[in-house]
Parts: sequence; C-alpha cells; structure tokens
Amino acid sequence: MTPSSSTRSPRRRTVVALAVVLIVLCAFVIRLVDIQVVNARENVDAAVEHGLGVTQTIAGTRGAIVDASGRPLASSILTYTCQYDPSNVRDISRTAADGTKLVTAWSHVSTQIAKITGQSVDQVRATVSDALVNNPHAQYAQLKKGLSTEQYRALMDLGVDYITCTADPARAYPNGAVAGNLVGFVRGDGKPLAGLESEYNRCLAAKSGTLTFQKGKDGVIIPGTESEQPATDGGTLTLTIDTDLQWYMTQLAQQAKQDMHATFATITVLDVKTGKLKAAAEYPTVDPNNFDAKGSYLSSRIFNWQFEPGSTFKGITASTLLDSGAATPTSTEIVPDRKHFPNGAVVSDATRHPTYDYTLAGVLMDSSNVGASTFSQRVSLKTRYDYLKKFGIGSGSAITFPGQTQGIVHPYQQWDNQMRYDTSYGQGLTTTVPELLGAYDAIIDGGVKKPLQLVESCTKPDGTVVKPTLPKATRVISSKTSAQMREILENVALQASYAKMIKIPGYRIGVKTGTGQIAANGHYKAGVYYTTMIGFAPANDPQYLVAVTLDEPTKVRSSSANAPYFQKAMTQVLKTYRVMPATSKPTILPKFG
Repeated sequence: MTPSSSTRSPRRRTVVALAVVLIVLCAFVIRLVDIQVVNARENVDAAVEHGLGVTQTIAGTRGAIVDASGRPLASSILTYTCQYDPSNVRDISRTAADGTKLVTAWSHVSTQIAKITGQSVDQVRATVSDALVNNPHAQYAQLKKGLSTEQYRALMDLGVDYITCTADPARAYPNGAVAGNLVGFVRGDGKPLAGLESEYNRCLAAKSGTLTFQKGKDGVIIPGTESEQPATDGGTLTLTIDTDLQWYMTQLAQQAKQDMHATFATITVLDVKTGKLKAAAEYPTVDPNNFDAKGSYLSSRIFNWQFEPGSTFKGITASTLLDSGAATPTSTEIVPDRKHFPNGAVVSDATRHPTYDYTLAGVLMDSSNVGASTFSQRVSLKTRYDYLKKFGIGSGSAITFPGQTQGIVHPYQQWDNQMRYDTSYGQGLTTTVPELLGAYDAIIDGGVKKPLQLVESCTKPDGTVVKPTLPKATRVISSKTSAQMREILENVALQASYAKMIKIPGYRIGVKTGTGQIAANGHYKAGVYYTTMIGFAPANDPQYLVAVTLDEPTKVRSSSANAPYFQKAMTQVLKTYRVMPATSKPTILPKFG
C-alpha cells in the first residue's frame, strides 16, 4: 500500500463519520421542529389528554353595577387559593448581588407563611409533611383558600417556587342592604340568583379563558408549552338611582315599618321629567353580602307585589271625568256618607258626615268613596276602563326586573253591580308601585305617560354603551286636564285632614292617599289595610314624585300613617336636588258647591 492511499483511507473514514453525524443531527433537528413547532398544538393536547399537561382556568372579571354617579353597588374582587408542591419544598440557595450565597430554609419560610395566612407554624408544616407521608412524590397540598390580595402578594414576595396561587373571583356589595332589593346577589360559584344581577347577567357576565402548559417532574413549566385563551371581562351596568338618596330612603322605610308596626314599607322616588327612578327603597330588605336563600325578603316588594290602591285611584277617576268633558274641578254632586245605588250596590265613606254638595275637587280633598262613585256615573264603564288601560294599569312597567308583576283590571263587561262603583275609588282591581308612579307621572306632567327607567345603560368591555330599548311616550290626557289635576291635588295637600303633617315650609306640593283592603283566602282581612301616599313637588312645575306604602300598619291603620314619612322623604328629595322654594301662590278650590 502506497503512503498516499494509507493517508486517504483515514480521511475517508472521517468524512463518512461526519456525514453520518450530520445526517443524524439533521434528523433530530427536523423531529424537534416537527414536535415543538409544526405539531406543537397537537402534541400539547395529547400531553394534556394523557395527564402530562395542565389546564388552568383564567377567570374573567364580572362587571360592576354602579349608580347614576358611577359609585359601585356591586363589584368583583379577587380572593386567592394557594397551594404547595410538597415534593419541591426545600432550602433555597440564592446568590446576592455582591456574590454572597444566601440560604432560605424551610423552617424560616414556614414561620413567615404562618404570619401571612394567620395559621399556626405547626399547621403550615404539617400540611406539607402529611402530604409527603401519604405520597413521597406529592405535588399538591392546599395552603389556604380565600386569601386577600395583600396576603397573596406577601406570599409571592417570599420568592419560593414551591408555592403557587390561583385567583378566585368573588362579589362584593359595598353598601350592604342599601339597594339590595334591586341589585340582587350572586352565589359562591358565580351564578346570579336575584335582582338585576340575574336580569342583566348577559351584560355583567365574564367569559373565562384557559392557560394550558406542561410541567416537568420538578413542577416547573416546560418552556414553549404554554397556550393561552384570554378571558373576557363583563360589562358595567349603570342604574338611574342615587346611592345617598337610596340610603336615606332605606333608613326612613325601616323607621316607618317599625314605628307603625307594619309588615313592610316602601319609598320610591321618580324624576318626573325623565321617568328615571332616583330611589326604590324598602324594608325589610336583603344584604347581598350575607343573604339567606331561605329568607322571606329576597325579592322586591316594589316590583314583585300588587295591591288594591284605594283612594289614590280617585285621581285617575277625576282625570277621566275632566278629560272626557264630563266634569270640571268645581262640578258638584249631592253626596251622603252612605248611598244605595239603583242597581243594588252600596257604597260608604270612611267616616260619617252630613250630606254635602261636593265639588269634584272636594271629593278628592275629603277622599269620599260615595262622591267618586256618584261622579263616575257621568261617563260609561267603557270610557273609565279605557282610561285605566291608557294610564298603564294592569300593564306593568317598561322596567325589566325578574318576576315583575302587574296589576289586574278585569274587562268592564265583567264588572258586577258593586264593582262598577268600587273601581272608581280603587277597589275591585289591583296595581303596583311602578304602575301607580307611571299613572301619576302622566297626570301631573302634561298628560303624557313616559316609560319608567331603572337601568341607564350597559357599557361593554370595549367601551360600547348600550341603552335599554324603551317604548315611546304616549298622551293620555290633555295638558289642560293635567293642569287642572295639579290644582286639585295641590288643594288636597292644603285642605285634607292631614295637611299639617305633610307641609314643607316654602314649597307647594300635591298629594293623594289611598287605603286599600287586603284580600286573603277569598275574603278581605278585617281591620288591616295597605296604605299609600303619593305626591309631587313643586305643585306648579312638578320635578319629583314620591310614593310611600305600608303593608298592614297597626299603630295607625289609615293612610295618614304614611304622612310623616312622605313629608321627610319629599323634604330630603328637595334638598338633595336643590329645588328652589315657591315664588307663587296656589289657587284655592272650593270643597263644596
């Protein structure tokens, strides 16, 4: 063999060996690219399916419920559930900036953890040791649930890699029972159970995301295996109510309920010009932070309750008579305290009195049932029924609220001999607080019925503002009739037996009361009533309408029980919105002919 051939042979072998190595290396690179790039998604999914991966839920934030000024009535907070990886608990060595080696011992960390979480040191250490006794390779042991953001941050500041935490969304109601009857509440798992939380869940609900990754044996996430589907937060629901006014009215409703020994009380405030509710308070109510799913007051008495309105409906009867041309405010009828009508019906007034030559205005001032019944004969039953429906009685309201009820008005063809008169003074039919507010808003504000509003808007996460779809306003009575009714109702406030109780110095107000009987088991309850007082101010240019209701007050059983609370409620409204005192005098109408 020549020297040249002997030299070429090792060189050839070296080239061949390098070529083989390169081919193998290329194969590995191609396979690695295929696994981690080309088919990464499929491989991660397969790893997850076979238990080699981890999928975590990323919770979105449920939207807030705020009042008209943006103050929160319901908001989402985060609590944290933290856990150990027991198999990874150890002393941790670090190198400081100056090169010094630092060791953080488990004994020291466990003491710090106990201070942060409020547990004992023995409890913290036992959680880890017990998990390792059961499984030497255990990678999970719960540290504690329900930790605050401050506690979570303090744990993370310890800088140990064997503690991890997941965020758990929770609901907070900073005002407690104030507006609890409206807002409703959310169950621990995030499911809305009542009120606006339930009705507007589509606006408020968040959409959860996911984070998927693989972990090595040491519990560390393998780089490049993460895949995230982001969460979407919920929208913000803005209400029309004022939190401060709602708080005041809730306290006042509690006082009214307790003072008058009533079953419950409600106070509602309406902005006359816009149809927006500024307060809708009731007592008893519910604290959404601590609701009892078996309690009796989980719904709203304002929206989920119907009642016989009593004499407040004399305002509708008078409006009907005036608008149809059948009477004027000073038209008269002879009215005894008890009357037998030709068809056999009998109507009595609440108190005995001589036979009066009552004006229509006087009938409302003294709230005479006999007077309303006598005057009602001037128009047909169909006309009266048609006006009731135009005023919205029996139709509910434009407000969307879960379980909202509506009044009951039977077709006039079904009114028997007694009901044809009873309906003129608010018996033999039912209504609701929103229906009554809507009717009186039309009576006093130019004769136009506007849709009531409790929700201002839903603001989506992208900033889009969605306002509720409301029906168009409709004319019910003429502006002339409305002006006449304002005068009549102001004279009620000036000349009724309870006039001094509701007087607000410097202001002109209008008002009407109602004492309705309460049906139970097919009969009326004896000696107890549902009392109502509804009124407005200023009388010459109405800005706000206030309704106060009491169920079965027993200290004072008539609607005068409501008077002191109406006076306080309206006074607070006028102060809150800085309504100027009157600069003109009222027109005094005669009570008798």
